[in-house]
Amino acid sequence: MPIETAEFGRTGHSSTRVIFGAAALAAVSQSVADRTLDVLLEYGVNHIDVAASYGEAEVRLRPLLRRQPDRFFLATKTGERTAAGAREELHRSLDRLGVDHVDLWQLHALADPIEWDVALSPGGAIEAALAAREEGLVRWIGVTGHGTQIAATHRRSLERFDFDSVLLPYNHVTMRNPYYADNFEALYRTCQERRVAMQTIKSIALRPWMGRPHTRSTWYEPLERQDDIDLAVWWALSRPGVFVNSVGDVDLLPRVLDAAARFDGAPDDAAMDALVERARAEPLFV
Repeated sequence: MPIETAEFGRTGHSSTRVIFGAAALAAVSQSVADRTLDVLLEYGVNHIDVAASYGEAEVRLRPLLRRQPDRFFLATKTGERTAAGAREELHRSLDRLGVDHVDLWQLHALADPIEWDVALSPGGAIEAALAAREEGLVRWIGVTGHGTQIAATHRRSLERFDFDSVLLPYNHVTMRNPYYADNFEALYRTCQERRVAMQTIKSIALRPWMGRPHTRSTWYEPLERQDDIDLAVWWALSRPGVFVNSVGDVDLLPRVLDAAARFDGAPDDAAMDALVERARAEPLFV
């Protein structure tokens, strides 16, 4: 069953509401990547989000992009803060992906105040993004980040520059933090008003590993039971206009896509509170 689609902000592209988070391909073989990408096709996923810093993920995507050149809205990211560094990283990404442009280029993990000011000032990464857009190397420009302050930081970013998309954490436990929730709601309203696409991450995050053995490739401990994943994914998808970037683990990806394909409404607060208690969920960011 295909996953529903929605307009991705002002881009004019109708993206599947679950976007493939290609961090899942960072450390896998090409054969594993190929099998994973076949799963995307099975569910009709048509939007891929990767980054220059995701190990070999850009390289792993190249065969699929050659095989299906017009199927995917393709996004990547730069962690560089200066124009020169960002420009160099963009050209490296294009080479690794085997494409002549990307649909969306994002300033990655833009949270630190000093880095934020460098990236969004003359000579910063935003200058490289604007030049790349003029040259046709990128079509749209976005910003991403983590942490309890990132919703507030993204609000400042949208005041400084008219970004086409934002990306940030969104799950039931994170939204229990009043500071985060207030800023998320304000950011959401701004995005709706200005037709800025809102991508969300960590939908099935359970808690930090905190010294426990790492049984998954995610840097946090994820939910694993299908019924728990169902609730978490349905909760995130129940907010209109929000996109959910999938989990960074190839074995859990089919469970997230299966949940999304069966989405038909929001679980109630009681069900989500029960999930938090049953799974002993904790916030990732304090």
